[in-house]
Formats: sequence, structure tokens, C-alpha cells
Amino acid sequence: MSKFSLFFGAATALVTPFEQNGSLDLDSFRKLLRFQLDEGIDALLVCGTTGETPTLSDDECLSLLCETVKTVQKSVPVIMGVGSNCTEHAVEKARVAEQNGADALLAVTPYYNKCTPSGLVRHYREIASATSLPIIVYTVPSRTGMTVPPSVWGELFAIPNVIGIKDATGDIAYGAQFLSRFGGESCLWSGNDNATLPLLSLGSDGVISVLSN
Repeated sequence: MSKFSLFFGAATALVTPFEQNGSLDLDSFRKLLRFQLDEGIDALLVCGTTGETPTLSDDECLSLLCETVKTVQKSVPVIMGVGSNCTEHAVEKARVAEQNGADALLAVTPYYNKCTPSGLVRHYREIASATSLPIIVYTVPSRTGMTVPPSVWGELFAIPNVIGIKDATGDIAYGAQFLSRFGGESCLWSGNDNATLPLLSLGSDGVISVLSN
């Protein structure tokens, strides 16, 4: 477990309940939050991909964050998904998340754009410069079309508030290589439930889980 770990164990990537008319079902969302806390979850992720973030407006994301912060009352870390393929949008989302009580941020790689390695580093530097919150880099090539290459790990983790990676590559060797180089210095969480056990056996910090819903 890294000394910089935001949490160890399981964080739930929360689903987002909707009413039949397509609006947020905040009553059901509060019930989900209370269930998670009652069952002893270690952290909560709001507005990740599991929460259907690509279909949510910024106002809807803010509503979900505020409900989570109000319900959780600092009992577990609240991680806010702020990823975007537009750097300026991700920066603004990071600022709003910090202003409204998030404890940490999850920022997916810019999807569709397939940016260069240097562009990827610059993207995260811009986000990090806009916030004091810990940032988790999210690599999920099946959804974004790109993987965070090992060649930029050193540059990314030289950014003071970039604390780790959510690894949804589906490649155990990727996580093993990361942990051999940065284990104990930076964090790695499995982003796929079926990779949790093998990555824990290699020294990872846990999982950001869909099944834990």
C-alpha cells in the first residue's frame, strides 16, 4: 500500500439512477449512498463511466456530487470524475469539484483524440495546476482508444498531486510493470473487477469497482 494512498480496498463507481422522464432520481441515489456506507465501502466515485457521465450535463454532475458530499459527511473519500477530451473542460470540472467538496479527482485520458505522449502529460499538468486535490489518472483503452504509455509514467508522477492510476487496460502485465517501478511511491487501483485479485497479489491498492454497487 502506497504511503500516498487515498484509500485501500474498494471504491464503488456509483451508478446514476434516473426517473422515467430522464431526470436524475436523487431519492434513489441517496438510498444507494446510504447502502454503500452501511456496508462499509472504503471510498465512493461519483460520475465515473459507470454513472453514465458521457450522457450527463455539468449541472447534473454537480447535483450528484453535492448529494454525495452531503450524505457521506467525510466518512469516506469522495472521488469525482472530471475527465474530458477537452482540456479546458476538464480543468473547469476539476475546479468545480474542489469548490463543492470532492476529496479527489478521477481524470480519464482524452478519448477519441488519441493525443501524443507529450500532449497527454500536458493535459494532466493543466488539470493539476487548477486544483490542489489528488488526481487519479484513468487508463481505459477499450473506451478511449489509447493507453497511458509507460514512457510517460515518470513525467506524470512528477506532478505533485497526481497520485496514481486506475488501470482498466485488462493487461495484468501493465499493472505488474507499473508496480515494479512505482509501487510504494504511487498508487494503482484495478479498474476491472476481474483483475482485482491478481493485481492485489502484486501489491496494488485495491479496486474501483462496478460489482460493488
